[in-house]
Amino acid sequence: MNLETIIEDFEFFDDWEDRYKYIMDLGKSLDPLSDDDYGKTNKVDGCASQVWLIINEEEVNEKTILKLKADSDSFLVKGLLAIIISIFSGKTPSNILEINYNNELEKLNLKENISQQRSNGLTAVINKVISEAQKRV
Repeated sequence: MNLETIIEDFEFFDDWEDRYKYIMDLGKSLDPLSDDDYGKTNKVDGCASQVWLIINEEEVNEKTILKLKADSDSFLVKGLLAIIISIFSGKTPSNILEINYNNELEKLNLKENISQQRSNGLTAVINKVISEAQKRV
């Protein structure tokens, strides 16, 4: 699912309780991780919940793109990870570095409606994606 679709879907909900449920439903759409993916190297520090982020490179039309997969032990965080994946996955490292992710997230008004701990965790995941993209430029 892409971010534009998520933003459009968000507009149908009148209150944040329904939006939280929608975010949790987004998390159910994440591809499952393999048992090996749950190691220390894929764990994201700085999150209140446990979060694992896997970034794979794929060659598409002679360009390297990054494909993201993630999981969490929290249903809400899994949904937030689905939003992060919709922003960054399938793009080249250079494209990832050009994304103004704050503007993208503001379209969903997340920062004002999730806890500070969740916001810090979201930032930690984004920072890891950006760091991995920088290594590949």
